[in-house]
Amino acid sequence: MVAMGLSDPDDVAAYDELLPKVTVGTPDVLAGPVVLHGYDSSWPERYERAAARIAGALGAHAVRLEHVGSTSVPDLPAKPIIDIALEVPDSAAESAYVPALEAAGYALWIREPDWFEHRLLKTPNRDVNLHVFSIGCSETERMVRFRNRLRADSADRERYARAKRELAAQEWKYVQQYADAKSEVIAEILAVSG
Repeated sequence: MVAMGLSDPDDVAAYDELLPKVTVGTPDVLAGPVVLHGYDSSWPERYERAAARIAGALGAHAVRLEHVGSTSVPDLPAKPIIDIALEVPDSAAESAYVPALEAAGYALWIREPDWFEHRLLKTPNRDVNLHVFSIGCSETERMVRFRNRLRADSADRERYARAKRELAAQEWKYVQQYADAKSEVIAEILAVSG
C-alpha cells in the first residue's frame, strides 16, 4: 500500500505536486542515496526510550504504541530511524495530542487526512518517525502483521532485505518514493502470510 496514495514511485512530478500539500513546511529532498545500515541491537532500546517519552507525554491518550518498520526486525538492514506506530482516540484531533508531543521534542511533519488521518511527527535530529493513527486503524494492524511475519520467517525477511537493497541503490528525489516502492514486495509477503 502506497502511503501517499500515489501508484507510481517513479513519477517524480506526482510527488512534487503532492508532498508540499501534506508536508508541514518544505518537503525534504534527498541529498544522496538511501543508506541502509546493518541491524543494530540498540534499536529496540532506542524504541523503548522513545515509547516511554511518548507515553509519558500523552498518558492515557497514548492508546497503543508499537515498534514497527525495519528497525523492529532483528537481522534486517534499515535506515537507522526508529518507526513507531501510535494510536490515539482520534488522530484528526491534533489539539488533543500534538502540543504534548511537541513539548516532548517532536515536530509535526506530515498531515494526511485522506490516508487513515495519518500524522507523522519527527524528532529534531530525525531519528524517530512517529506515525499517528486513530484507535483500531487497519494500517497499524498491517504494520504489526508485517513486522511479525518478518520476525518469524527468515525467507521473507531475506526477500524483503534484498528488495530494500535493490531499491536503495536506485536514485530517488524523495525518501517517500523509496518507501512507496517497497509496497509491492510488502503486499506480496502479506498475501502469502494470510
